[in-house]
Amino acid sequence: MATNNNNEHHHCDCGHHHHETPKVSKYEQALAKYKTDLDDAEIREKVKKIIAEKVHENDTPEVKRFLFGSIELTSLKTTDSEDSILAFTEKVNEFDATYPDLPHVATICVYPCFAKTVSEALEIDGVEVACVSGSFPSSQALIEVKVAETALAVKDGATEIDIVMPVGKFISGDYEGVCDEISELKEICGDVPMKVILETGCLKTASNIKKASILAMYAGADYIKTSTGKLEPAATPEAAFVMCQAIKEYYEETGIQIGFKPAGGLNSVTDALIYYTIVKEVLGEKWLTNKWLRLGTSRLANMLLSEIIGKETKFF
Repeated sequence: MATNNNNEHHHCDCGHHHHETPKVSKYEQALAKYKTDLDDAEIREKVKKIIAEKVHENDTPEVKRFLFGSIELTSLKTTDSEDSILAFTEKVNEFDATYPDLPHVATICVYPCFAKTVSEALEIDGVEVACVSGSFPSSQALIEVKVAETALAVKDGATEIDIVMPVGKFISGDYEGVCDEISELKEICGDVPMKVILETGCLKTASNIKKASILAMYAGADYIKTSTGKLEPAATPEAAFVMCQAIKEYYEETGIQIGFKPAGGLNSVTDALIYYTIVKEVLGEKWLTNKWLRLGTSRLANMLLSEIIGKETKFF
């Protein structure tokens, strides 16, 4: 490669071994503002320390109530139908009457074909209607199809949209393609908040997770989300830590606050407390609201509810 003005730092081992042209793209320039060369073992140790030292102090009834109010109650099954989604929505309506002293869930998350069903049946103010869009969970579709699906979901009442980053493009180094798709879908969403799922289990390294987080935010994400829940591994505390660090640095760089959503693999109340603790330690109090922190899960709803009311219950 011909040396071009002060571009030497691109010869480090930062994972970019191919440049089609010596000119640095705007995406590389955006990434260059952040530390993306991370050590996985070091991240593991930091997370282990946070879990060992800090989680227990957040194991309180108040935090559990807060976490319950941050849940995105999710039904993304092949067997979903108008009837099952209607019943699912009715449960959220009933909850308010059954437990008037508790916060309601933050969101009901469904496929776009059920946006209308949920938005028409939902009676509770303050519960968002989220739709996974853009050929969830693979994100493998023509951009025209993703655009149409997203536009229809918004038209039918989705108040939030969850898309999956084109992971294949990211892995092959096509950062421009990744950002173009995210930007185009954000344009369709307009004022409707858009979450970008990174599918961190496919990204393998902390460095990749950091880069994907920054590119997604740079391209227009309002939230970044760990996983679809359809692939293993799903959310991990290490991925959450790296994503929260990226959100913090992006906020310091731009002044734009981005939300965080762990999803997939939240199997216990302890898991929820671990994610809460990571957000609290890395991002601080400003993110501890049910606007900026969401938990993508359904099985956790009954577990948290059981602990909050002090007896085993299967409400949802």
